[in-house]
Amino acid sequence: MGLFDFVRNIGNKLFSRDDEASQKIKEHIEANNPGIKNLEVKYDPASGKVSLTGEAANPEALQKAVLMAGNVQGVAEVAVDEVKGASADAVKAEYYIIKSGDTLSKIAKQYYGNANDYPKIFEANREVIKDPDKIFPGQKIRIPV
Repeated sequence: MGLFDFVRNIGNKLFSRDDEASQKIKEHIEANNPGIKNLEVKYDPASGKVSLTGEAANPEALQKAVLMAGNVQGVAEVAVDEVKGASADAVKAEYYIIKSGDTLSKIAKQYYGNANDYPKIFEANREVIKDPDKIFPGQKIRIPV
């Protein structure tokens, strides 16, 4: 089972009513096309849990879909135990939660020893970071190894 935690009260505000959450999150993921086919999204407003089902082209596509769903305001957890093509074990990657005062350069320096390597982090997270200068505390991102 793959269950990923997120900060529920921060992120992109995609929906204003719980009954539209599943559709809005699905549209958000599909608009950025991370490589998930036959995507289905279920949102439980009581727990803030999103469940993803479908077929992933590869583990990276699944990681991106998880981050896209999880970095939505109102989402506390993302479950991926029913996504074919990429097992939950294959999804293991280095993740980082942005802290106040962080920049992509600072994070690159921490992980790679070189602040100028920040484009690696930006490119790996294009679906959740649209501008490298606009990250926010609590946002969860992938760190490419």
